[in-house]
Amino acid sequence: MPKMLLYYFLATVVLAATSTAQPDLDNPLNKNFNKLHLLRRQGSFGGNSNGAWCSSWQYGVETNNIIGWKTVPEKCELYVARYMLGERYGEDSKVVTKEAYLYAQSHTLSDDGKDVWLFDVDDTAVSNLPYYATNGFGVKPYDPESFHQWILSEAAPALPKSLKLYKNLKTLGFKIIFLTGRRENERSAIESNLKVAGYHTWELVLLKDDDYSGTTADFKAEQRKNLEDAGYRIVGNIGDQWTDLLGTNAGHRTFKLPNPLYYAA
Repeated sequence: MPKMLLYYFLATVVLAATSTAQPDLDNPLNKNFNKLHLLRRQGSFGGNSNGAWCSSWQYGVETNNIIGWKTVPEKCELYVARYMLGERYGEDSKVVTKEAYLYAQSHTLSDDGKDVWLFDVDDTAVSNLPYYATNGFGVKPYDPESFHQWILSEAAPALPKSLKLYKNLKTLGFKIIFLTGRRENERSAIESNLKVAGYHTWELVLLKDDDYSGTTADFKAEQRKNLEDAGYRIVGNIGDQWTDLLGTNAGHRTFKLPNPLYYAA
């Protein structure tokens, strides 16, 4: 089955199986479809009686009260799929990026060009939703090899709200630095994907060395310290994981995008 047809089928089935979900046409997966045909109502919110529980589980995840989890609970697969494909995910992201831009507007830039804004890559700048749509929406255990192949495909679309924030920050005069837990051996694919997605220029793209064995949280804290030691001022920092935002030298303000698909340590 062709990839786009498969994505269309998955999204149609998920939305048809939920009660009131409306497709978000800004969603990086939905935007590839001419129209999503909603079938007749089947089941209740999030799938039978699990909707309320899964909503509370997601709240715990987004507030960093639930940590160290390996996969989305199986009974929440439909709930997570509906959230990611529906309008709520886009609206939640819009709230975050709007606040980030309002804060950026309130900041007076220095004249030395050292005011920077950090962006994570995965599910912050670009979306891995097409990958997760074919891999159980986070229910299946993480497979590093298949995800590596997904990165090399350079097919991750921009998250529309993040791309808009990026463009607005560039207009204001901020330098953009991408800080990601991806590896140096993926640099060419990452930078190519960013450009295709609309992120055409940046100050730096910081990646883990191929033999780096520490946690992503430690790596990002180390890199942020290095940036500040080099004279950069981290005015803002946006990411979808708490590992993007916690630890030392996190920035003047941090902004957390929603992501119930996976947990990064």
